[in-house]
Amino acid sequence: MAPVSLPIYRPDGVALSYAMRYTRPPMTPATATSCTPTHALKSPDTRIYVGDCRELLPAIPECAAGKIDLIFADPPFNWNRAYDKWDDAMPEDEYLQFTRDWLDACIVALSPTGSMWVNIPDDWAAEIVVHLKSRKLKMVNWCIWHYRFGQNTMGRFINSKVHVLYFARDPAKRTWNTDDILEPSDRATTYFDPRTLNKKTGKNGLRMPMDVWYGKYLGRIQGNNAERRANHDNQIPEVYLERVIRACSNENDLVLDPFLGSGTTSCVARELKRRSIGIEYSADNAKSAYDRIKAGTIRVKFGAPTQHSSAIFSPRNVKKDS
Repeated sequence: MAPVSLPIYRPDGVALSYAMRYTRPPMTPATATSCTPTHALKSPDTRIYVGDCRELLPAIPECAAGKIDLIFADPPFNWNRAYDKWDDAMPEDEYLQFTRDWLDACIVALSPTGSMWVNIPDDWAAEIVVHLKSRKLKMVNWCIWHYRFGQNTMGRFINSKVHVLYFARDPAKRTWNTDDILEPSDRATTYFDPRTLNKKTGKNGLRMPMDVWYGKYLGRIQGNNAERRANHDNQIPEVYLERVIRACSNENDLVLDPFLGSGTTSCVARELKRRSIGIEYSADNAKSAYDRIKAGTIRVKFGAPTQHSSAIFSPRNVKKDS
């Protein structure tokens, strides 16, 4: 077993130091030995590190110093998927220890005003929530990413969602921007309720997104989707990350993704003028993500925030004055 440097906490959740804990070693002989990025771009600073995030997070200066403004994590689900070099079929107890270890390292990295988002399925959502609460992070929202085209089955209801867990170090101090993520209100676009045009709080005709996310460009990336990257499993849509990054960070803030995958987080962060750090276990996937980040986003544009409509009914008939 290989030692991994991980934090020790006081009962109130404050990290005191890093200690060695023996955990499952990386799945390939290669082990990260330094905090030098494998790929990097400037203006804004965009870095990709290759290796195990449990080892790299304590070694990256901004992470060790608690200077990360926003964390988005979409970890392996342990569903035995083909993630290049990563073993996605751990025994349950090993997977849960792996999960606690990377969560703890991310908590140390988070700034006092920072937020942390975790994209996770039914299998592990409860365990992650309990762990983050035990580490004194505060839940802001338990959102749902709803998509069509779940895997066909006849033995139970078809999975058509992933949990989107939103936690903050301190909800009262967290970065929270609303204007760029507002969406048309059903009351305005479907029911033509005049009250939406004379609101006491918020913007007329608009509302905050609900905690169940669905709509155009928010589905799974598959088939001939323009965002689809070859050899990358389970991509997240650009507009999903756009909502998270616009809402919970500002220009020049530092965004961390400990499981970079196809590079969506850093690609969107760069378009939105945020700095970013991505960690990817597979060198091949990291190179593919780097190429994507250099090419830029497909849908998200800095000066044109995406406005989603979650209405499911056509506009109701309105009687005209006779």
